[in-house]
Amino acid sequence: MCMFVTSRARMSEIGCAEMNSSGQNWILGFERPDGKVGIRNHVAVIPTVVCATVVARRIAMSLRGASYVDNQFGCSQLEPDLEVTFRTLAGVGRNPNVASVLLVSLGCEELPVEKLADTIASSGKSVEVVVIQECGGTTSTVDKGVAVLKRLVEEASRLRPRRFDVSSLVIGVKCGGSDATSGIAANPVVGYVSDKVVDLGGTIVMSETPEMIGAEHVLIKRIAEPATRDKLLAAIKRWLKIAEERGVDIVGAQPTRGNIAGGITTIEEKSLGAIIKGGSRPIRGILEYAEEIKGRGLYIMDTPGNDAMSLAGMVAGGAQMILFTTGRGTPLGNPVAPVIKITGNPHTYARMRENMDFDASPVLLGQKTVSEVGEQLFELVLEVARGKLTRAEVLGHNEFVINKILPSL
Repeated sequence: MCMFVTSRARMSEIGCAEMNSSGQNWILGFERPDGKVGIRNHVAVIPTVVCATVVARRIAMSLRGASYVDNQFGCSQLEPDLEVTFRTLAGVGRNPNVASVLLVSLGCEELPVEKLADTIASSGKSVEVVVIQECGGTTSTVDKGVAVLKRLVEEASRLRPRRFDVSSLVIGVKCGGSDATSGIAANPVVGYVSDKVVDLGGTIVMSETPEMIGAEHVLIKRIAEPATRDKLLAAIKRWLKIAEERGVDIVGAQPTRGNIAGGITTIEEKSLGAIIKGGSRPIRGILEYAEEIKGRGLYIMDTPGNDAMSLAGMVAGGAQMILFTTGRGTPLGNPVAPVIKITGNPHTYARMRENMDFDASPVLLGQKTVSEVGEQLFELVLEVARGKLTRAEVLGHNEFVINKILPSL
């Protein structure tokens, strides 16, 4: 027997005519068995170990509607890293944009596959597993996996979206490939949208702790609970210690070559521009990497500055969408959540138009105010939450990297 079914939750068809929203601030979503709302309806194909990636990718490529989630780990990891890998894969499987999950296992990995399947299935989703060693190798596993995937995709295709209030949104905000225009134009525009989403009852999560260094004094003023302030400061100190232990002094310096070329001189300057994308509302809590986002309002997730790792953590936490600002330009996407690319640099928008979703440069050029451009971006957020594809989705960008803490054995 090369396949076993971990859980099967029959999801009833959702009628399009049902509405529970008012005004124009509505989204189209799929209500999941756990009550969360997804703005996409993917069937995720997830390898539980690097040895299963080729097989999993081939299965996922066989059918439209399947989304391959890369995983380069799952074995020979020390406990902290194995725990992070497990939490991230479980979180991605539980993300509301995912209708059901097919896990592809080698059969002897250290990552506990049955526990992973049960954790994802606890959200009420269908979860199935194919095991390469039990199926007898690559070809037979691909054949079995495609058969299972076809059924999961057919089940997901029968679901119908309905309208939900914008308060159902959980949005991650991120900046990468930054230049001087990011802090002047793009990030303030995203900050405007962050405040509006929070004010409407939605949730914003801001990541990349290393890019808060030098701006922590601004952030802690927005945190009411002393324990939460201490948690943020402890996270920043930890990143400083990691750098110092490797002989890198990032305070007062700028370690990223692309940022230097883009006109940013120090990490403090970069941080002060970066935190603007989180808006100005009170910070509700500090989350571990890939920790589930359970409340509403503004949260900080402790992630690396690395773009793909940061996105993976926020999506594993439950973010259905990412607002990603980039001054220099980056095509990065995600396999589960749409990534909206925003630039405040008019030259980048013209040069990388294929990859950019939104031009915030009218703020830089003095043609429009932050609030005017912010309202335009908010309308795009609603459009994407109603089904409009982002450029990263159209171009097939599905980069996914899990954070790693220690060397592997």
